[in-house]
Amino acid sequence: MKRILMIGCALLAFATAAAAAEPVKPALGDEKSLYDLLDLERPELKNVKKAVEKGNIPAADKELLKYFRTRKPVQLFGLDLENIKVSKLEQRQADEALEHKFYAHKGYQPSYFYGDDIDWRYWPVRDNELRWQLHRHYWFIPLAKCYYLTRDNRYIDAWIDQYTDWVKKNPLDGVERLKAAGASEEEIAAERENIRFAWRPMEAGRRLQDLLTEFALTIQSPRFSPEFLNLFLRTYRQHADHILHNYSKQGNHLLFEAQRMLFAGIYFPEFREAAEWRRSGIEILNREIGVQVYPDGMQFELDFGYHIAAIDIFLKALGMARQNGFENEFPASYIETVGKMTTVTWNLLFPDYSNPMFGDTKSHDKASLKKQFRSWSRVFPDDHQLQWFASEGRKGALPDYTSQQFPASGFYVLRTGWDTDATVTVVKAGPPAFWHNQPDNGTFDYWRRGRNFFPDSGSYVYGGDSAVLAQRNWFRQTRVHNTLTLDNRNLDSTDSKLLLWKAAPEETVLVTENPSYEGLTHRRAFFATQDGLLVIADLATGAAAGTVGVHFNLCPGKVEFAKDGTLRTLFDDGNNIRIKSTGSAPLKIQQEEGWVSNAYRKKEERPAYAVEMPKKAGESLWLITVITPDDDARKGSIAIVPDQENTGSRFGVAIRVGGKTYRFGYEL
Repeated sequence: MKRILMIGCALLAFATAAAAAEPVKPALGDEKSLYDLLDLERPELKNVKKAVEKGNIPAADKELLKYFRTRKPVQLFGLDLENIKVSKLEQRQADEALEHKFYAHKGYQPSYFYGDDIDWRYWPVRDNELRWQLHRHYWFIPLAKCYYLTRDNRYIDAWIDQYTDWVKKNPLDGVERLKAAGASEEEIAAERENIRFAWRPMEAGRRLQDLLTEFALTIQSPRFSPEFLNLFLRTYRQHADHILHNYSKQGNHLLFEAQRMLFAGIYFPEFREAAEWRRSGIEILNREIGVQVYPDGMQFELDFGYHIAAIDIFLKALGMARQNGFENEFPASYIETVGKMTTVTWNLLFPDYSNPMFGDTKSHDKASLKKQFRSWSRVFPDDHQLQWFASEGRKGALPDYTSQQFPASGFYVLRTGWDTDATVTVVKAGPPAFWHNQPDNGTFDYWRRGRNFFPDSGSYVYGGDSAVLAQRNWFRQTRVHNTLTLDNRNLDSTDSKLLLWKAAPEETVLVTENPSYEGLTHRRAFFATQDGLLVIADLATGAAAGTVGVHFNLCPGKVEFAKDGTLRTLFDDGNNIRIKSTGSAPLKIQQEEGWVSNAYRKKEERPAYAVEMPKKAGESLWLITVITPDDDARKGSIAIVPDQENTGSRFGVAIRVGGKTYRFGYEL
């Protein structure tokens, strides 16, 4: 079915007239010719310069195309023209694109049809990511790859036609054009919104990067005409200039944009501004690696997925610089910091290579992680631990510790071992972060023998209209994380401090504290034993009054509650746990709605409940929870006996599970 492109009569008439008159040339502000943008004094461009001086632009375009087809190749990091492969997904993306079914977002499949006359403003679901990512053109590289391997002109024709169409219908100066044409306020507002999506620096940067791969794969094709080269290079410079003057303020977007500007400046030295692009990217990366990475090696958005993305950004930039003679523009501290970042990554993994999904993190697959580790190992050949995880134990060596702390960023790993029989608790209790973080201080995952019994809720979606934003906000709630709330409200403050860390072979102890609400401070202690027992002690103090709840969100599966409030999981494989809580005030067990999202727009229902206590103003409340493997050695009731003399700075408890009694405590 055809979709009508609603961009306003004035702009549509302008675009149609321009297309009929000559190849599309996007506005560049001052309307410079391509040859004003290139350094024609370069000796290798002498034939191009002669044609320009004669005023023969078509001849100059032909000479320029000849030059790019024969120039000494600039190394494009990550692209090996001798080993191009097309995955099944890429083949699907390319074939669908021939029919204008664009793989804009993996969370929205099957791909939507964008019309015979492409409607770049079609927004079938009001999720901002769907519209933003449409303008990243994920299917363009698959089209170029398929052409490169098959020489089937359908693929390159689709790429050229679709890119040309995108340029025509998404001008960066569209608002100014409409105003000059006397368009209505409604048309101008729609155009302004479109530019926000089409030209956000993040999307422009993705195109800036991917256009290099598409160029390298197609430049030798007879279908790559001199006229299209002119269009390609003009729009490429437009992208770089736009990013240069509109970098994002902070976060991973800024890193992505800087890395891609470095690529642009190195790959196309023919542009007069290329050195400025390269220097800009390198300057930002050198500065931001000190801003965005904590001293313990974690990226400051506190999101495992974006942490990995930041590592890849830093290493891509370094790799491109190394291959083309600019490595000395990065100091030694740069690579040392990236090395710390890789160490954080494998420390946070469970033994089956699954990962906690704190913040906006999705579930990463094992094969992809191992591939990344292998790539990182080439940069850090002497890192034997990284080699171990890259090879799954066939090379390298395990670290000489099990539990580990990353106190600057607030991640703690309480681990009994590195093999699949281990028990691993990962705690998140750190400083304030940014958009991809969630109000979840004190939350934890508990993984045992291949099962994550308390997976983080994930994020489900990012944002959009009110319906999409409501979906995101549900998964961000404090109460859907494994931590403490007051009246089920989101945390007022997320600024946890480490009070105690003690890692020993027989027991690991962690104590953190967060000023969770005005008038309520939450201190949380974890005691993890070598045989898989986890004890959590929560202390809520302060002037605030209300209902204190400690929430437990379990993995999908059946559970049952005993009469004494003990919960038991009921998995057929025998890998189960029991949970019991007691408090300094009467407890109420409240079953809650529970969902977990492992991937964008994918969710699964799961059991969830809260243990609640009433808190009076100024009162201090204790709540102690025991999580124990449910096996033959630990049958029978769970007994929890707090010390009578417990105070704010001292805590002790006796736990009896099965026939064994444990003593836990701390003194601050």
